[in-house]
Amino acid sequence: MFRQVCDGSSFNVSSQAAMFVLCLAIAFTELQRTGAMELVDTGPQTMMKAQGESVLLGCRYKPGPADTGALDIEWSVVSPDTTQKDQMLLSYSGGLVYVHSENPLSQGMTFASPDPSSGDASLSIAAVSPAHSATYQCKVKKSPGVDAHKLSLLVLVKPSVPQCWVEGSQAEGEPVTLLCKAARGSGPLTYTWRRQSGPPGASLQPQESASGELRISNHSQSHGGLYLCEVKNAVGSEQCQLHLRASKPPNRAAVIVGTVIGCILLLLILLLFIAVLYWKLRSRHSYDKDLSNDIREDVPPPESRPVSRRTTRSSGPSHHHVTYDPLGGTELSWSDDLHSELPSDLASSKNQVHSPPLYDRKYGYAV
Repeated sequence: MFRQVCDGSSFNVSSQAAMFVLCLAIAFTELQRTGAMELVDTGPQTMMKAQGESVLLGCRYKPGPADTGALDIEWSVVSPDTTQKDQMLLSYSGGLVYVHSENPLSQGMTFASPDPSSGDASLSIAAVSPAHSATYQCKVKKSPGVDAHKLSLLVLVKPSVPQCWVEGSQAEGEPVTLLCKAARGSGPLTYTWRRQSGPPGASLQPQESASGELRISNHSQSHGGLYLCEVKNAVGSEQCQLHLRASKPPNRAAVIVGTVIGCILLLLILLLFIAVLYWKLRSRHSYDKDLSNDIREDVPPPESRPVSRRTTRSSGPSHHHVTYDPLGGTELSWSDDLHSELPSDLASSKNQVHSPPLYDRKYGYAV
């Protein structure tokens, strides 16, 4: 076709100029169709994966007939800042694979094909994490052909198993709230309550899908049963269950009467304790007072205590006997077994009557 159109033997000079321009356009179109490097089967432009999963970033290529140069393949992370260079992750050049370990994201990354020169330059990541969320670029060059492809990867955390619980007394006629909450999970998280079993006739109240709350304003027997809460996001879901009961409310009058009786009994016990304590203290005080006023008359006096300073001294042994009234008598007599040895003036006065000594009621002897 190119030769048929561009054969200018049957055209004049002006027509030949126009045909020359047309031939150039046709030749350029044919070259594009048959000679350029082209990336094929690259997969979706955006991928969403859960944390811990493996990921394959597709990058298949097909070189053109004119692409005869050395093959170079590069995987890089596109910098959000256009003024910064892209970060290299993995490359293939001269038949060798290079891992750019200066970038922490390159850990666990390999080419999916054992031989990237076979037309498959896809990138495999063993276990992704939220840090792998980025825009990646695959660039394949084989002179003079070159082509590149970008794709975005978003890594989310699956919801953890939620916890279900009930707030409220679960008594009939009282408000009850069913709550569901997951400790981990990338947002947005959506909560959904479903009733699994229970009495027929009751419909679910309006629920908050963002907070996981199901409110029942007027609880009754018809609301009892087994409930299931499911939490989910774009990469996974988990669920929990709880059993909602409906108990009859307590008799308030009986509760009030029981409270009053209990308070009265407690007050009586307290008064009884105070009375016993007062009686004990009073008995103790009375006993101490009687003990202090008691005079002990049966305590004998000391055996050897001098009566007065007029005690006669002798060179030899002597025995003195003092007779006195324990209650303060008026007679006091002296007796001496050895009166024969005393002088005559002292012996004549042995029967002399002296004034009685004073008696001390506290100590029980004469002073």
